[in-house]
This record gives sequence, structure tokens and C-alpha cells, in this order.
Amino acid sequence: MTTTSTQAADRAYWNAWQRSWDRQQGWYLPDREERFRVMLDLVEAVGGPQARVLDLACGTGSISERLLGRLPGARSVGVDLDPALLAIAGGHFAGDDRFTLVTADLRDPDWAAALPEGQFDTVVTATALHWLGTEDLLRLYRDLAGLLRPGGVFLNADHCPQPATPLLNEAAQAVHQRHRETESAAGVPDWAEWWRIAAADPRLAEVVAARSAAYRDHQDGEIHTTEWQLEQLVAAGFGEAGLAWRSVTDAMTAAIR
Repeated sequence: MTTTSTQAADRAYWNAWQRSWDRQQGWYLPDREERFRVMLDLVEAVGGPQARVLDLACGTGSISERLLGRLPGARSVGVDLDPALLAIAGGHFAGDDRFTLVTADLRDPDWAAALPEGQFDTVVTATALHWLGTEDLLRLYRDLAGLLRPGGVFLNADHCPQPATPLLNEAAQAVHQRHRETESAAGVPDWAEWWRIAAADPRLAEVVAARSAAYRDHQDGEIHTTEWQLEQLVAAGFGEAGLAWRSVTDAMTAAIR
């Protein structure tokens, strides 16, 4: 096999895993692309066509892929700890110098020391920070206020159910359940099945095993209301914070430095 054909085969392999991850995430989040659209609208409005973006807990780089497709002049730094997802991201973005990968644990108070120098126009993250404990989350908010330039924006789309609307939450859950049944019937794997498939892939087996060992005792952090998050963002040093997007059980908070 020639070098060119080998590179093409590698690109197709990693792209397939990237698409697979997107489908699995969409199994849980039927409005995933809509929240990404709203997020990138604000990234472009604040950062412009050459925005410097920090993609926090980037996973396989789903947000950065959409960012760079929409704003070819942008630059993104993706941060994650998961070796399997970082491997997919590294393969998927191979040769694209607009995207830089950093391995760091957001629970480590010194995590930002691994970042390239310079402030960011925007920080983006989705469906990730609910993994952090409250103290780590509050410290991270303060860290991000220091990493953003004045006028920069932090955008966080995550689970954020409203305790005061249990009947509405139940209705939303029924909608999501129907969506998941449809996706499953079409052969889309859920979280557990996706990881079983990845573990069976010879090229991913080692990093999946390393990931399983690292996250063996991992637990979700607390789920906080939108109101709590907005209050804490202002207390962490942001000039203002508000709601950028909302479904029944998820929300995107936006905080301006």
C-alpha cells in the first residue's frame, strides 16, 4: 500500500470513529446539533472569523470540527483526559494545525499550565462539566475567567433539569425515550455498547483499557440549577451571565468576561 493510500485509509478509519461518536451522543441528545449551532453563533459574534477557542473536555473534538468547518480561520485548543477520545480526536484532526490537543485533568488545580500561552476569545464545552464535583467546578469557573480576554465568552451546554417542573420533566423524558428507541432500531449504539465496540477494535483496545482503569471510580458531580450556575459565574469574576439556550432538561449558560 502506498503512503498516500495508507494516509487515506487512516483518515477514513478515524473519521468513521468520529461519526460513530456523534451518532452515539445523538442517541442521548436529539437537539445536539441545535445547541451547537447556537453556541457557534455566539462564538462567531464574540470572537469573529479568527476566534481563538478553548474546547474544554473536548472528547473527540465534535465542537471544534463544527467550529473549523464554519470558521476556517479560527484556532481551537482541545483539552481532555480520556485517552481513547483523545486518540480519536488526534487521528481525526491529523495534519490540521488549526487544532491543538492538550491532555489535562480539570480536577487538577494546575491543569491550565498545560495550555499554550495567550488568552482565548471563547471557551466552549458541552455535556461534560456535570462530571465535576462542586468545589472543582467553582474553581474551574475562576480559572476560566482568567483565561478569557476581556469581553470573551464562556459557553457551557449541559444537563440542567428544573426541579420545579416534574411533570414537564416527565413529558420530556417520554420524548427522549421514543427518540432513543428509534435510534436503537436504526442500529445506533448507546454509551455502554459504543465502548464495548471500541474495546473490541485492535487499534483502540489499549487506550480503551487505559480509560477504563482511569475512570473506574468516577462518579457524576452534583446537578445544579441554571440560576445557581449564573450566580456562581458572576461570583467567579465574569461581568455578566445569562441563559443562551434551553430545552426542558438541558441548558446553555453564557458568561461574558
